[in-house]
Amino acid sequence: MLKVALIQQSNTSDVNKNREKLVDNITKSAAEGAELVVLQELHDSLYFCQVEDTDNFDLAVPIPGKTTEFYAKLARKLKIVLVTSLFEKRAAGLYHNTAVVFDKDGSIAGSYRKMHIPDDPNYYEKFYFTPGDLGFQPIQTSIGKLGVLVCWDQWYPEAARLMALAGAQILIYPTAIGWTSNDGEAERNRQLEAWVTIQRSHAIANGLPVISANRTGFELDNSALTQGIEFWGHSFVAGPQGELISMAPGDSEINLIVEIDLNNSENVRRWWPFLRDRRIDAYQELLKRYLD
Repeated sequence: MLKVALIQQSNTSDVNKNREKLVDNITKSAAEGAELVVLQELHDSLYFCQVEDTDNFDLAVPIPGKTTEFYAKLARKLKIVLVTSLFEKRAAGLYHNTAVVFDKDGSIAGSYRKMHIPDDPNYYEKFYFTPGDLGFQPIQTSIGKLGVLVCWDQWYPEAARLMALAGAQILIYPTAIGWTSNDGEAERNRQLEAWVTIQRSHAIANGLPVISANRTGFELDNSALTQGIEFWGHSFVAGPQGELISMAPGDSEINLIVEIDLNNSENVRRWWPFLRDRRIDAYQELLKRYLD
């Protein structure tokens, strides 16, 4: 059994205080036996993509650099595999939304640059992030192969499938998603249920557990064009048949500690051999944007 911790927390504009809280939560999770700790998307800062502001590029960090050294030291000290989500400055004018995975010895096991970039009210990510160019490659760690994707990637079955075909043993989604002020109760319920359902479907279709770590709390839109985002929490873990193993509340900070049986995927894939029955000879049209 693999013990996993999902850190669901609210953030402020103070990066140092956010990191102090993260260190405390990660340390507590490791003390409870967590070997894998997954952080939410862009966990060091507020979700700055609510506005298009060039000053926000100052939040970006080089990889490797002082920020990765900070998390590497923590992973090494606690002997955990740590999945982080950073705003990467690759070069002047070239930035990525990048997940960096640290192994138990503090080494960088690998990185993933977010491939699908949204551009919606309150989520102006195309202003900040260049689409990833590292492909859908699982990251080999001391606890197994991690299929790390990021937030908006979670709506795309192709991303999950390619990670699975490349040998991922777990699908992991650092996330920052919530409701805007004009979403009524019925719409909020539809959005949340869709978000959970699509990720559970990735678990089922690929016979793999899914980990989704979301942020919580309200964050103001400093441009005053909208009334901000209420991040809906509900971080969760699903098993390889889509079963909900555990889910966090929506409005609370929590370290969600969950045990996952990685060996169960073997049994599920024997019962439901979806990979065997794929018609790879008939999927060429998937490479087209749309079938006119």
